[in-house]
Amino acid sequence: MPRLLLVDDEPNVLYTLELGLAGDGLELLTARTVRDAIGLVRSAAPDAMVLDLRLPDGSGLDVFDAARAIDPHLPVVVITAHGTTDTAIEAMKRGAFEYLLKPVDLHQLQEVVGRALAARRMRAVPAVPDRDDADPDADVIVGRGPAMQEVFKAIGRITAKDVNVLITGESGTGKELVARAVYQHSRRADRPFLAINCAAIPEALLESELFGHEKGAFTGADRQRVGRFEQADGGTIFLDEVGDMAPAAQAKVLRLLQQQQFERVGSGETRTVDVRVIAATNRNLEAMAAAGAFREDLLYRLNGFTIHLPPLRDRREDVPLLAERFLRAANRKLGKAVRGFAPEALRLVEGYGWPGNVRELQSAVRYAVVQATGEAVTPDCLPRSVRGAGPEPATVADPGLDVTGLTRELLARGEENVYEKVIRAVDRAVLGVVLGHADGNQVAASHLLGISRTTLRAKLQALKLVIEKHVRPDGPTDG
Repeated sequence: MPRLLLVDDEPNVLYTLELGLAGDGLELLTARTVRDAIGLVRSAAPDAMVLDLRLPDGSGLDVFDAARAIDPHLPVVVITAHGTTDTAIEAMKRGAFEYLLKPVDLHQLQEVVGRALAARRMRAVPAVPDRDDADPDADVIVGRGPAMQEVFKAIGRITAKDVNVLITGESGTGKELVARAVYQHSRRADRPFLAINCAAIPEALLESELFGHEKGAFTGADRQRVGRFEQADGGTIFLDEVGDMAPAAQAKVLRLLQQQQFERVGSGETRTVDVRVIAATNRNLEAMAAAGAFREDLLYRLNGFTIHLPPLRDRREDVPLLAERFLRAANRKLGKAVRGFAPEALRLVEGYGWPGNVRELQSAVRYAVVQATGEAVTPDCLPRSVRGAGPEPATVADPGLDVTGLTRELLARGEENVYEKVIRAVDRAVLGVVLGHADGNQVAASHLLGISRTTLRAKLQALKLVIEKHVRPDGPTDG
């Protein structure tokens, strides 16, 4: 279970942070002084830290420096009042993961802490286990078949060479794990590793996220920001879904790869960094380049070495191995004791095409463990799609949501709070599909969504959604 250390001298702030960050699978530790914080870093070995810079017995920078001396790779999220942003920027230059202004937006903090813990996991947990009994909760590359052996060989050939790497493969095949393995076995393994999902960041914000910006560079730029390339200086940056990168960002990344130079948005000062780039995509970049949708010269720069991940349907011999591993991990997370798969269930798992690849298999096994009432996963525990019963019914909301169309419609009507209204519509659609897939089972749905059951219930109440619960012959599916 990952540990998060919260450091702030104000009891009400600590209480708010604990309340906002409490959830399944996260242990929270708290400290109010420099001394206590450093003591907990030494004794409890947290996986990430949220640090206020103003403490009664010293500066948060004292905690930061001491913590990084104890654990050089500890991700630190700095929180600060408006009057101390210069100090926060100094912390960023020293290697802080991110800084946020008080009063802290809890939703933003949750997202940043999630990224910090993911970065910690990428650095600390070996992506390629050195033994079969490795931690079942860890995200690792699993495969004994010839297709995956070729992947392992490719990783071994490239790790010692300081060239850029392009990882290709369908969604859900594990491209991030391969990127992590390349980094962990490289000469830069003792330097930063930062991951950016180019498809998850709006086009207008991606340049700022990658290269940083100056205060006043654009509307809403109320503070200076250090970008990810600057933070990763000397280390490695992982550009996931690079095929979704906007043309303007492509041009700046190309210059960085050619000259190791860039400017923050709104600044004319040229900065120099030394960064290795690992990129991943599920798209055909060659076809995109031929169509003018992706820069051909950038493709050549990214493609110093290519590793292709096969889809799960092309390595069926690994499906039972993966399914057993995911079952053990689900048992630990859910507090259950399901011993394995009934023969009929295993045949269905092995025979299914897994269009969503390893990620779909992991979700299906977790769903099956939630549904299981005995010691074995039986066919009726599996999702309908795996059983060959067709797609899941959407029992809550129509998922046919056109986000772009809705946004334009709200703007045309002169509506305000557009962001909130669009997010509520997205929540309704996503929760509807996932709850339909889970037959109305909120425990299974919360795990599929990656949020706590409390958060799911709060969203359902806020959206006034009524859940149709399905009852199986052996009892109710939701407790």
